[in-house]
Amino acid sequence: MENTITIEDIGKDTEILMQVDVKNLMPLQGDFPDKEWGEINSDTKEKYACILDNLCVLQIPMPKTPEEEEELVNKFLDGMRKLFTKENNWTFFSILETTMEHCAKCNTCSDACHLYEATGHNEMYRPNYRSEIFRRIYFKYIKNKPFAKWRYGDVDLNWRTVARLGELAYRCNICRRCAQTCPIGVDNALIAREIRKIFSQELGIAPPELHDKGSMLQLKTGSSTAMNKLVVKDNVQFIDEDFSEETGFQFETPWDVQGADILLIHNAGEILAWPENIAAFSIIFKAAGISWTLSSELAAYDSINYGVFYDDVQFARTVLLQAQAAKNLGVKKIVLGECGHAHKAFTVIADRVLPKALNTPRESCFPILRDIVMSGKIKFDPERNNFPVTCHDPCNLTRLMGIIKPQRDILHKLCPQFREMNPHGPYNYCCGGGSGFAIMSRNNISDWRTQITGRKKLSQILDSFSDSRGPEIQKYVCAPCSNCKGQLRDILRHYKLLEKEQLVYGGLVELIVNAMVDVNPGYIKWEDEG
Repeated sequence: MENTITIEDIGKDTEILMQVDVKNLMPLQGDFPDKEWGEINSDTKEKYACILDNLCVLQIPMPKTPEEEEELVNKFLDGMRKLFTKENNWTFFSILETTMEHCAKCNTCSDACHLYEATGHNEMYRPNYRSEIFRRIYFKYIKNKPFAKWRYGDVDLNWRTVARLGELAYRCNICRRCAQTCPIGVDNALIAREIRKIFSQELGIAPPELHDKGSMLQLKTGSSTAMNKLVVKDNVQFIDEDFSEETGFQFETPWDVQGADILLIHNAGEILAWPENIAAFSIIFKAAGISWTLSSELAAYDSINYGVFYDDVQFARTVLLQAQAAKNLGVKKIVLGECGHAHKAFTVIADRVLPKALNTPRESCFPILRDIVMSGKIKFDPERNNFPVTCHDPCNLTRLMGIIKPQRDILHKLCPQFREMNPHGPYNYCCGGGSGFAIMSRNNISDWRTQITGRKKLSQILDSFSDSRGPEIQKYVCAPCSNCKGQLRDILRHYKLLEKEQLVYGGLVELIVNAMVDVNPGYIKWEDEG
């Protein structure tokens, strides 16, 4: 199958549009062989429209009759019309309309996209390929521009076009590196997100990991981990006990403290997957004498808000519960733990949704951690962190919010062998798990995440440790984001980087505690957590 397609091909009556050949993937330095794609199972192929490439993320039911095909197209157009009305899309209407109207088609965005580069410059993953299909539908069917097909280009709008466009919206990490490099400010990532929104809000179709097992489970139980109030408090108590014994530093995580200065909200996935991160925050805040608390109210002990990836309504339902919990406690401010998408959800996007009465000040944890480390309240021994350390910048923290220097102030003070990735800060590359991918592993999605979306990040990590390669030297990737850690965990396991390179990952607070004089040495461990 040729590695070249055109926009006009999107609606073609073919089994799939394009197959990604592993032989065309961006080369990696070292012994990192790629495996052939796993097959999508026959049951999935029978039920869903797996007609784009080697994946099936969105699971659009396969239409069985011409009437169902027509219904799919009409519902998509109905949803698209709503996107371009202020009353139905007041959150994103203005920037979306600007993005649709002002693309120069220079394709500067292509060189910024890690998926496009990782696939060997496959045309289908060019950011503007997806956007241009959506734009042509917009001008022809939504704006009803005269002579649209000659002025803006034509597209065959049939059920295959709609189904493939929906899947294409899930071939994007929404990292917004393309928007950053665009000389006009066109936001191709927003287009991907808004297409996802049409499918969820108008057609009722969303990946089960984001909707059923994500935002719906969080609204029902309090957390996408399914931990209810009693379970989460029990688990944190176990963490307190285990790490008090291990570190020799006695602490107890506070819950539901009325009038505390800070309501800290973790990504609850940390409690189950990376309890050392939860313990590290509690140790640091106690050692610094901070007035703080966790909340046990529904959804307020989990900063996750998967609606930010695909659905405004689900987003609003979650953030309102979290904000109300802070109001009920009467805290002075909300502080977000190490979770990039939670930062985006509870600051940048929540600003568009929350009513004034629920607008408790919201901050990132990183400036506070920097102030604590620099204050002299805690004694550190940087020699405990004297191993090569690099920093992965989560997209939502750095490119979106500009939180860049606080982490580096800490790393430069506590890590003698800290070195930057290239590029870094606002110009970083996504870990490859962004926009919800990190929690997906159905069929062959894991292959996609490790071999394509995470490929550029792996290359960056290896380059940053070029002076210390091999299993003789222990190395650490600081990734202060739960989503990014989940993705890095899978990349490191896939390529056996713990065995080959003694390479581990973790957050920023773990490095802080690892260097604390009042804590037993060895907080960071070079072993697979299983």
